[in-house]
Order: sequence, then structure tokens, then C-alpha cells
Amino acid sequence: MPRMAVAATVAAALALALAGCAQRSAQPEVPAVLTHPSATSRAELVRVVSEAMNGAPVTIADDALTADDTLIIDRASGRDARELNLRGRDTGKPEHFRLVKSGPQCVLVHAATGRRWTLTSATCAPR
Repeated sequence: MPRMAVAATVAAALALALAGCAQRSAQPEVPAVLTHPSATSRAELVRVVSEAMNGAPVTIADDALTADDTLIIDRASGRDARELNLRGRDTGKPEHFRLVKSGPQCVLVHAATGRRWTLTSATCAPR
């Protein structure tokens, strides 16, 4: 076998072996819910969701992500004194997030972008 063919075969075998190691070390992700929400974990959740929405202020219910792994945030629209929408019909789509447990960590995933935030003050369990 020519020297180049041997090198290519060894490189391919090494790549496959490394890919196998990476798959074994990756933590499986499962849908999760918050188990003991606190003021601190809610504040972190608000901060992360606001960051995901380019700094837009958000309001999140105290029981968000405690019964379901999905969080849906509607964009606030400006309203006049009569509570009518200032822009007319609102055609913006809500933002979707999901909570997953990745190993011991609680991770919030923005569905539209795939961006991920590890929630350091939250505790969660598989749903």
C-alpha cells in the first residue's frame, strides 16, 4: 500500500475514534421543568430572555417553566390611553424557548436561533 494511502487510512480511523469519544462524553438532553423557582432564578430567567430579545423588557409569570418545558414570549406593542395598539394589527411572531436538562445543568434554548444559556441559579428535573 502506498505511503499516502496508509496515512489517509490512519487519519480516517483516528477521526472516527475521536468522533466516537465525543459522542460518548456528550450529555443527553431531555425536556425539563424548574423544580424550586426562587426570586433569584426568576430574575436570571428574565435577564436571559431579555438578552435573547436584544434587551427588550420582558414579563414572565412566577410559575413559568414549572409545568411545561416551553416558554412563549409575545412581543409587547405600544398602546394608547384607550389600550389600543399603536401600530395597528400586530403581525410579529412570539419568541419560543425551551428548557432542557443537559447532564446536571438547566439550559434555556432559544428555538429561533439555537442560542443556549446555562441557568446557574435554577434547579430543574426532566419533564
